[in-house]
Amino acid sequence: MTQLDKTVVVITGAAGGFGQELTRQLLEAGSRLILTDLNEVVLRERVELIQCQVATGQVLAYLAIDLSSSEGCENLYRQVKALNIPVDILINNAGIAVFGRMDEIPSEKWERLMQINLLTPMRLSTLFAADMIARQRGHIVNISSLAGWWALPGLTHYAASKFGLRGFSEGFFHEVKDYNVKVTAVYPFFSRTPILQCERFGSFAKSNDDFLKHIATDPAQVMRATIKGIIHNKLHVFPDATAKIAHLIKRYFPQIVNRINNTLLRRLKVDKGK
Repeated sequence: MTQLDKTVVVITGAAGGFGQELTRQLLEAGSRLILTDLNEVVLRERVELIQCQVATGQVLAYLAIDLSSSEGCENLYRQVKALNIPVDILINNAGIAVFGRMDEIPSEKWERLMQINLLTPMRLSTLFAADMIARQRGHIVNISSLAGWWALPGLTHYAASKFGLRGFSEGFFHEVKDYNVKVTAVYPFFSRTPILQCERFGSFAKSNDDFLKHIATDPAQVMRATIKGIIHNKLHVFPDATAKIAHLIKRYFPQIVNRINNTLLRRLKVDKGK
């Protein structure tokens, strides 16, 4: 089992919806956190609100870094190393989304998405795992998505990044397990976080997404299940009922997935004409 009390945890995307829940719940568990996001002021303000309610745990550092490039990832690693505190757990949580038909989304938008959602976790895992392997101890956590199993129309780029992250996590798990380094990949359904308000482009831009808001999950519950999966060293974690059911449908009844995707696509085309 992975212990959390006094464990040093790096969390990327710490100012976001899942990031804030991870921060809260890991502080409650007594962890020592290194937090990073784009805006240090916003990050500090949000974490200070949490610390007004949670007296346990410790925030070791706030790091404002753009992780959308290899230079940014190396910068984060250098700043963490400068703290001279070995990292026990790395949680690759930072992620963005764009919505639209594949050919109607500007290339700079989806290329940045691929950098943040896929290449950044791969780069950071590579950097931090080297130290974990040397110590014969560590845990890498990648927050993927149900979209890493089931690609919905309008989210092709997002799904590609999350499918890739799933494959990376599976392969990496086998490469580092003999060094007592654990790997966990998490596949939540859409949750009530700011990612639901992602940028929209092209002919799908005017589609009504209220149905997603009605069925979106509670991020606190999702991250509670995620942390439980981390503690028990699970490779694959489906942290909500919708993700669990949808994953089983995808595996055993793929024809149902095709019907649902066709229905969603028809709905997108109808909404486009309004």
